[in-house]
Amino acid sequence: MLHEVFLNRGVFLLVGGLLVGVIAGKQISTMQLVFKDAFPGLLAFFLLEMGIVASKRLSEFRSAGKFLVVFAIVMPLISGVIGAFFGTISGLSVGGTAVLTTMAASASYIAATAAMRIAVPEANPTYYVTTALGITFPFNIALGLGLYVQMAEFAHRVLR
Repeated sequence: MLHEVFLNRGVFLLVGGLLVGVIAGKQISTMQLVFKDAFPGLLAFFLLEMGIVASKRLSEFRSAGKFLVVFAIVMPLISGVIGAFFGTISGLSVGGTAVLTTMAASASYIAATAAMRIAVPEANPTYYVTTALGITFPFNIALGLGLYVQMAEFAHRVLR
C-alpha cells in the first residue's frame, strides 16, 4: 500500500513535474502555452469525463446516499476544526488560518477523484465523484467558506 501511495503514477508525475520546474527555472516560461493556457480546457474535459463516468451509475448512489450526504457535509466541518486548531497553534495569522481551515475542509476535488480512480479502480466512481463535486463542493461554496473563517477567528480567540 505504501508503494502505491508514494510511487503511483499521479505522485510520480507530480514529483517529476516539480523537479522539472526546479531544474528548468525561468526557462519553463516558454512552455506557457502547454502548462498555463491549455490547463483550463483540459480541466474542463477531465471534469466532464468524470461526470459522465459517475452519471452512468448514478442510480447506485441511492443505496448509500444518506450516509454519503451526511459524510460529505460533516467531514469537511471536522477537518476544518482540525485545520483551524493547527493553523492557530502554528502561529498563522487569522487570514492564514482561515485559508488552512478551508484547505483542510475541502476535498481536493480533482486530485482526490483521480487518486481514487487510480488507487482503487474497483471503487464505484459514483460515490466519490458525486460526494466531492456534487455535495461537498457546493456546500463549501454556499456555507463552508463563511464557517471556516468563523472557525479561524474563534480558534484565534480561544487558543491565543
